[in-house]
Amino acid sequence: MSRSAPDHAEPIARLREIVARLRAPDGCPWDIEQTHESLRGALLEETYELIDAIDNADDTNLREELGDLLLHVIMHAQMASERGAFEFDAVAAEICEKLIRRHPHVFGDQSAADSSEVLKQWEQIKREEKGDRTSILDGLPRALPALMRAQNAQKKAARAGFDWNEAAEVIAKIEEEIAEVRQAMIGASAAAVTEEIGDLLFSVVNLARKLGQDSEMTLNAATDKFVTRFRAVERAAAGSGKRVEDCSVEELNAYWDAEKARTA
Repeated sequence: MSRSAPDHAEPIARLREIVARLRAPDGCPWDIEQTHESLRGALLEETYELIDAIDNADDTNLREELGDLLLHVIMHAQMASERGAFEFDAVAAEICEKLIRRHPHVFGDQSAADSSEVLKQWEQIKREEKGDRTSILDGLPRALPALMRAQNAQKKAARAGFDWNEAAEVIAKIEEEIAEVRQAMIGASAAAVTEEIGDLLFSVVNLARKLGQDSEMTLNAATDKFVTRFRAVERAAAGSGKRVEDCSVEELNAYWDAEKARTA
C-alpha cells in the first residue's frame, strides 16, 4: 500500500482511505491496536467536546469536533468491515432508510400537526420496527449520564400518557421525597438513604422536564455558577492573606454571601 496519504478523493472517501491506511498491517501501531471497546472512552470525550463547542457557540471548534466525531464513526465502521460484520456504506444506507421510514409525514402520506405528534409517531414506528421489545422503555441506554437517562425515561413514559398533569404536583412529590430522606436519615441503613436520595433526584429531574428544562444543562449551569463564586471566595481569602483552608466557616460564608450579592 502507498505510504502517502490519499488526496484525490472526495472528503468522506478520502477519510475512509486514510483510516484504512492507518489500520493496515504496516500502518500506525496505535490505530491497529484499537477495538470498539478501547475507543469507548474517547468517543464519549469527543461527544462532550462537541457539546462544549455548541454551548459556547464556537463554530470553529464545532467544525473540528464534528470531524473528530466523524473519525470515530469511520473508525468503528472500518473495524467492523475488517471482521466482516458490515461496511460504512451499510451504516449510511441504514440511517437513510430509517429517516425515511420514521418521517412518513414528510416522505409519505401521513400528517403531523406539530413536533409532539412527530415524536409520538416516531416512537410508534420505532416500537413496530423493534418487534422484540415489550416495553416503551426498552432500548434506554444504561451508559447515558444519570440525569439524561432519567429524563429520557420520563419523556418516553410521558409520550404514552404516564405523566403529571401540573408542575405543582411534581413539587408536592419533591417535598414528599425530602420528608422520606429525612426519615431515612434517622437510624436507617445507608442503602435506604441512597434509595431515598435517588428518588428525590429523580423527582427533581421530573420537575425540570415538566418545566421544559434540560436537567443536564441546568445542573451544568448551576455547577458553573458554583465554580465562579467559589473562585471569588478563594480570591477574597487571598486578599486577606489567607488560603481558603485556613479560613473559618463564618469567614467563608461571608465571602460567599458578598459574591452572591454582587452577582445576583
